[in-house]
Amino acid sequence: MSVEFTNAVVLVTGANGGLGEQFVAQALERGASKVYATARTPRDWGDARIVPLRLDVTDPESVRAAADAASDTTIVVNNAGISSRTENSLLTSPMESVRALFETNFFGAVEVVRAFAPVLAAHGGGGLIDVHSVLSWIGISGVYSATKAAFWSATNSFRLELAGQGTHVLGLHLGYTATPMTEGIDAEMGEASDVVRVAYDGLVAGEHEVLADEISAQVKAGLAAPLEALYPELAAARA
Repeated sequence: MSVEFTNAVVLVTGANGGLGEQFVAQALERGASKVYATARTPRDWGDARIVPLRLDVTDPESVRAAADAASDTTIVVNNAGISSRTENSLLTSPMESVRALFETNFFGAVEVVRAFAPVLAAHGGGGLIDVHSVLSWIGISGVYSATKAAFWSATNSFRLELAGQGTHVLGLHLGYTATPMTEGIDAEMGEASDVVRVAYDGLVAGEHEVLADEISAQVKAGLAAPLEALYPELAAARA
């Protein structure tokens, strides 16, 4: 089913980040009447249509309070996430660091869906965008990959569970994108504005999954191949 933006009320988690800012701006460009821009530390946006709202996805009480305050929401963009470049090994990183990434990228994201599912149902179903990563499908980024793989699996389950209440769930996958989170990484970067545009296009078109760039399409297509094709290191180890 398609989801319309005209007069929609959109809530964006992680709104202060590079992708989040684009999710906020482009929702308004498409006709949303209001956008809740949520973050652990909300900021002033200088636009009466944008409502800053505190939401810490790792704090269940904060998530529930946001759902109560934003009870007119019709579209949720589940975008908040963190990464760590120094403590990203599943073998050697302190377990508290592993748990911290899962608390935000998986448990926090799941908490948002659980809290806002009744809100969306009350408005006819609406739409939900879960922001994943190409790393949901390839484990080259240790803990971060594991958190995104878990979230992808949860989205597949949410899609089925929420269909009965008319909520359309879209999973968004993207490679490296030029945002503050990827500063300092030496890799080809996509633009946040392009990622959000194709994500919103997909929601309007009723798509269940959007692959925002070529690398995401390539990696997903490779899932049916032998593991050595995705992980050349394995083939080298057998040689």
